Amino acid sequence: MESFLTSTFTVALAEIGDKTQLLSLVLAARFRNKWAIIGGILAATILNHGLSAWLGNWLAQFLQSNLGQILIGGSFIALALWLLIPDKDEDINNSFDKFGAFWVSTILFFLAEIGDKTQIATVLLGAQFESVIWVTIGTTLGMLIANVPVVFAGDYLMKKIPLNVTRAFAAAAFALVGLFHIFG
Repeated sequence: MESFLTSTFTVALAEIGDKTQLLSLVLAARFRNKWAIIGGILAATILNHGLSAWLGNWLAQFLQSNLGQILIGGSFIALALWLLIPDKDEDINNSFDKFGAFWVSTILFFLAEIGDKTQIATVLLGAQFESVIWVTIGTTLGMLIANVPVVFAGDYLMKKIPLNVTRAFAAAAFALVGLFHIFG
């Protein structure tokens, strides 16, 4: 039960202000079928976090070393800088919309989670606890806790929160996490 509760709590907190939460906003503004978006988030997270928890025992040996902490920190800082650059297709490209909200959400969330802080957290939790299943269920629930409200309130939030401000806030959060990993 500790693995489930710890996984749920830490990932829900780590997801706040994360790039995948911003992705939830974009998807909510783009698609009307909110349940299909949530289904895509669920499918992508189970697959991504399941693999991450399973690989946790092997990867933990690298992540716990000084070099591992520097690599994680450097990745966060690089991602922070990348988040400051707006995507060229951000406003107009809807060419993949023909595949539907579920498939677009599943693919984009799976790809966005690769190397993400919640994926790294899942790898570490998988290494810490013996139950890969409970870690996967917990981290998936944490992602849903953080993203489902954003999906349903996305239209309202997109009108109230400027994307550049959100991007800058997320970049600052990633940079701080990166610096903490390197110097903390």
